[in-house]
Amino acid sequence: MRQFFVVAGLLLSNLSFAAEALTIDVHRDANCGCCKAWISHLQDNGFNVVDHVETDMSALKQRLGVPPRLSSCHTGVINGQFVEGHVPAADILKLRQQPDLLGAARRGRTWHAGRLTGYEIRQCT
Repeated sequence: MRQFFVVAGLLLSNLSFAAEALTIDVHRDANCGCCKAWISHLQDNGFNVVDHVETDMSALKQRLGVPPRLSSCHTGVINGQFVEGHVPAADILKLRQQPDLLGAARRGRTWHAGRLTGYEIRQCT
């Protein structure tokens, strides 16, 4: 009987962990219009977003190790990993399963009718 309660307790704790929303810090330039669309995409997919309007994005990107060739107008940070550009929420979840990576970046800035289109994800080690 005692084992049943231990197993049940573990199952319940896993369910509550799965139900918790992930928090991502989004650092963005104040003058960019596409950043808010990406933030909405993340929120629509269950992320808690902490929005930071920055005056010096270059220093932040350098500190996080974002390669200059992949730089965009906004950078997300989740569990110490960077998310550069319009990386879809599903790919951010995949990134979290690979803690050895510095981050992920999406080249290009195509956002069409509220959806990400034609993207290519780069994983950075």
